[in-house]
Amino acid sequence: MKVSINCPSYKRPVVETLDYLPNCKVWVDGSEFDIYKESNPPGSLVVACSEGVQGNVCRVRNHILDVEFGNGYDVVVIIDDDMKEMGYWEGLEKHRVENFERFIIRYSVLAQDWGVNLWGVNVNDDKIVYREYTPFSTTSYVGSPFQAFVGDGGLRYDERLPLKEDYDMTLQQVMKFGKVLRVNKYYYDVKQSQQTGGCATYRNLRREKEQFDLLVKKWGSEIVKRDKGGKGVQGFDYNPIISIPVKGV
Repeated sequence: MKVSINCPSYKRPVVETLDYLPNCKVWVDGSEFDIYKESNPPGSLVVACSEGVQGNVCRVRNHILDVEFGNGYDVVVIIDDDMKEMGYWEGLEKHRVENFERFIIRYSVLAQDWGVNLWGVNVNDDKIVYREYTPFSTTSYVGSPFQAFVGDGGLRYDERLPLKEDYDMTLQQVMKFGKVLRVNKYYYDVKQSQQTGGCATYRNLRREKEQFDLLVKKWGSEIVKRDKGGKGVQGFDYNPIISIPVKGV
């Protein structure tokens, strides 16, 4: 099973993910190629996107999927450029995934056996969401900080939704294949919404509301709902609740 591990990056020349995954491919705008090469360890796999691709994270993600599946990879993993580690709970202790590629292959084989095109992990490291008695979910949100595509299922990110692309991709996958795979034991350690560059270059409250409304318009208010009890800015939580009308866990 050939695995391709990738992270799109924009205006963040120092890629923290390379400390954890030195063989990860970093996809950048051509105008930033030199500064990325200079700012990261020698031999880092910095790849210049085709002209006009950068500036929209969905467009970059689609470019990665097109290129890497076209290059013959069986699994294409897309992760954030600030991943400190992939961790997991074992009993009452946190642990770090040391052999990342073996981890990818293990659950990609499971996803393949289950007829799943997209798999991911838990969205934070809080012990309360570990779910010891529900090791796998099939209709839960799979966050964009870590998404693994097993075979080219033909689906691509909606480029109108660069701030809600992971919610939309989860919905696309479940509606087409009937399920995704989320492995609840594992979680990613990233700095979501805490850095400059990347999506932060166009993320603000007005834009978040526009993106939320567009996601509702696409999928309907019975599927995409506002989290009125969550934390947010000026009373608005830009992370929606998705209620998928498909039987599963």
